[in-house]
Amino acid sequence: MNETKILLVKGDITLLETDAIVNAANSSLLGGGGVDGAIHRAAGPELLVACRMIGGCPTGEARITKGYNLKAKFVIHTVGPVWHGGYSNEMGKLAACYYNSLKLADDNHCSSIAFPNISTGVFGYPKAEAARIAIKTVNEYLAGKNSIKQVFFCCFDEENYLLYTKALAE
Repeated sequence: MNETKILLVKGDITLLETDAIVNAANSSLLGGGGVDGAIHRAAGPELLVACRMIGGCPTGEARITKGYNLKAKFVIHTVGPVWHGGYSNEMGKLAACYYNSLKLADDNHCSSIAFPNISTGVFGYPKAEAARIAIKTVNEYLAGKNSIKQVFFCCFDEENYLLYTKALAE
């Protein structure tokens, strides 16, 4: 029996008190717009220094840093795919973002993790499909042995919140 709770919240991921929050980053890891910029601003300049030392991250993979000024102990940076009509393995790459982020959290003994809506902003991934992939991948990972007790899907906007509500009910 899976004891992990999957919770849906609407709001600002930078304010969550979890062991790890996931950053929907670009491949440089050096900050940007949307959730990436918000996390960098909230964590403080030490996050940028740490990300420079990592040297980037390919699409679908994940890297971990401290949370610095955030309430979260860690930031897990993952690079989601840019939507190209579904012809460039976007589904596999998006699923890999969730899997690899969970694996890093697990490897670092995190009991809670919060995800934003990866790739659904400027990267243009269709939001309803992205929600289904996120929930399916998280459920598959949680079916195995792991340290994670709470997974939050943190939606900044009402549209994603409603789509995740529907996908979680399916």
